[in-house]
Amino acid sequence: MKFSANRLSVVAGALVALTSFSMPAPAQQKFVTIGTGGVTGVYYAVGGAVCRLMNKNRADTGLRCSVESTGGSVFNVNAIKSGELDFGLTQSDVQFNAAKGEAQFKGNANPDLRAVFSVHPEPFTVLARKDAGVTKFADFKGKRFNIGNPGSGTAASMEELLKQLGWTKADFSLAAELKADEQGTALCDNKIDGFFYGVGHPSAAIQDPTIACGAKLISLTGPAVDALIKQHPYYAKATIPGGMYANNPDPTETYGVLATVVTSAKVADSTVYALVKAVFDNFDEFKKLHPAFAHLDPKDMVKNGLSAPLHPGAIKYYKEKGWM
Repeated sequence: MKFSANRLSVVAGALVALTSFSMPAPAQQKFVTIGTGGVTGVYYAVGGAVCRLMNKNRADTGLRCSVESTGGSVFNVNAIKSGELDFGLTQSDVQFNAAKGEAQFKGNANPDLRAVFSVHPEPFTVLARKDAGVTKFADFKGKRFNIGNPGSGTAASMEELLKQLGWTKADFSLAAELKADEQGTALCDNKIDGFFYGVGHPSAAIQDPTIACGAKLISLTGPAVDALIKQHPYYAKATIPGGMYANNPDPTETYGVLATVVTSAKVADSTVYALVKAVFDNFDEFKKLHPAFAHLDPKDMVKNGLSAPLHPGAIKYYKEKGWM
């Protein structure tokens, strides 16, 4: 049977038309970005875990999640406010200050900041060179110390501790502002004598220098720490177990905060609902994605460390689960 060129073009056109009407167009993907911290920190692992679980369902939700390494807590809160990020990780103290307009956010509260859930505890962790002659935090006076990079929750918490101690940056011979993934190398290369870092454990940022150059964990206790815990509801005492890190067999007493996930009131309820559903519907898998998640309890995560109002999208899911 022969077809003329005209008849072939008509048939081809009909097939194209039929195909275009009978096959639904793929759902348009919406991109969701989570701001974290340095790539060696647990914030980056949290963001990666959340995105991994969200992206499993992207064909149904139309949401594609990506992780962004950032300067940390304060940066993330500010980027959420400006609309550069949809979600971010932040310390519970930074969340409190941003929601209430206190400390580094004095006169610049973010009324649209919304809590999603809290994650792991973040003990403030102090590491010293093994030959620095340091056995307590006071020994760092006059030494080279990394106080945290600008925009990080670590730097904000360090500033609060120094103020409570009656110290300033000038009390160090060098007050370095290295990023979290730079400080371990600097310590082992003898460029700094110690650093302060708010992080979940175990952390590669702590593990690497304890193995590479025998760095020592230093306890963070005393009247100044006791006063901070008494004054601020987002602080609590914490212990880093002995033997968690090489060359550090004894428990290390300190204090800390909780890591929290936050967003903006401007982010759609359906987007926030999809994120919390992805995490808590697959919670056993989530807990296996990093050792710091091993002891998490969803009923604590939806209330502890949260100062900003919960986002309605999160509330919807938590009510469905009977957690609220």
